[in-house]
Amino acid sequence: MSKVVSESENLSDTLSFLLKIMKEDMGVMRGTVSLFNSRTGKIFIHDSIGLTKEEETRGVYSIGEGIIGKVVETAEKIVVPLISEEPAFLNRTKCLSMLDSSERSFVCIPILRGKKVLGAISIERIFDNPELLDYDVEILGIIAAMIAQAVELYLIENEDKHFLKMENERLRNALKDKFHPSNIIGNSKPMLEVYSLINKITKTKSTVLILGESGVGKELVASAIHYNSPEANEPFVKFNCAALPESVIESELFGHEKGAFTGADKARKGRFEDADGGTIFLDEVGELSLPMQAKLLRVLQERTFEHVGGNKPITVTIRVIAATNRDLTKMVGAGTFREDLYYRLHVFPMVIPPLRERKGDIITLAEYFVARFVKKFGKETKRISTGVQEMLLSYPWPGNIRELENVIERAVILSEDNVIQGDDLPLSLQVPVLSSTENSKTLVAKLDTLEYEMIIEALSTQKGNISNAAQKLGLTRRVLSLKMQQFGINYKKYR
Repeated sequence: MSKVVSESENLSDTLSFLLKIMKEDMGVMRGTVSLFNSRTGKIFIHDSIGLTKEEETRGVYSIGEGIIGKVVETAEKIVVPLISEEPAFLNRTKCLSMLDSSERSFVCIPILRGKKVLGAISIERIFDNPELLDYDVEILGIIAAMIAQAVELYLIENEDKHFLKMENERLRNALKDKFHPSNIIGNSKPMLEVYSLINKITKTKSTVLILGESGVGKELVASAIHYNSPEANEPFVKFNCAALPESVIESELFGHEKGAFTGADKARKGRFEDADGGTIFLDEVGELSLPMQAKLLRVLQERTFEHVGGNKPITVTIRVIAATNRDLTKMVGAGTFREDLYYRLHVFPMVIPPLRERKGDIITLAEYFVARFVKKFGKETKRISTGVQEMLLSYPWPGNIRELENVIERAVILSEDNVIQGDDLPLSLQVPVLSSTENSKTLVAKLDTLEYEMIIEALSTQKGNISNAAQKLGLTRRVLSLKMQQFGINYKKYR
């Protein structure tokens, strides 16, 4: 440890190595290095092991607040044999459950440079015996002394910049939690922007135009707008403009009087009346004919219409949300979509990003669908293998979320153990192993896919170490290197 500290010029690399030692040689469950910003009076987690980035950003304390805050305030260590019995333990990162706290210990040591407190090192471990905790205190004290100078230099150069970055991340996560609609999954940057727009538009009753490719979840966004608005308890009526022939659409939208046409044996309300007071969602609005577009324009302008076969004006108070996967601007230029209707709909446009532009959400969505279909089909709990994750991330998803849902449903049905493997996916997804597959090569394709997946899994578990991965696979390092070259696998990606 002393050699690494003396030779490293990067504090993060040093702490990463030391935290790894704390996990592997000391057996800690979680460990953090928190630094104290003397200008702001805040203590923030600089590096950790066992915490997610989101959990790290929540771990911000003031002087005297919680155990870490008290250690920084007093410059004295604190040892908690059982976390569940210590009221000062705040669990601000929200990483510890009530069950875990009943059997975990917590040790926190100040990082001192002379009499100046620079921060604290803390660990969480399963409680074994008091002697082991005394050992932890001794080792952590040595580590704190070794890194003190490097921490001091780091704080002089970076404390303001780092704290502002962490505070920005914390506020972003707070906004994400506040504005994240419950019916939509995904925390990627493009989706956070969508959530922000949803939050803004729900406060008004303005017309919304949702744009995006087929399968991106435009209906879910429309539902989120309605059910997060003040009119959430009012009707939410959905209508697909491409699902019915043109002769029926007018009657469905506006209703009809008795005898208005053959088969109209009684008067009937239309979808606009059904949605009065709430929201109507017009999906695939780009499929409406020009005559129907003219009738829709009047409703948007005046919120008034007549039944088919009637002449009595009917007024409604509704929000209109329209959606399309077509390019309305081009349609206006081609004369197939009314320009005046376009501008009436284009009051508050929202573009929903395709799945290939929100890769950070792909695995989250896949895991959600796995859990859903496991429950639906009464299957045993399943996880997605690392190789399959690679395949899901490298596929362009032309059918977007709807396609992903169908792929995962098929995989859950086909999977015969508790792990979804590459051969449970359609052949079109089994890339980059195979760019194209003929029926006569199906067996070879499946074998290549399985081999690729096992190599990815081994490199992932061995953190990119080729020698260890080869040993785990029962191969020589040379053979594994050749296979990695064949499949285009870069070991550095798994470090």
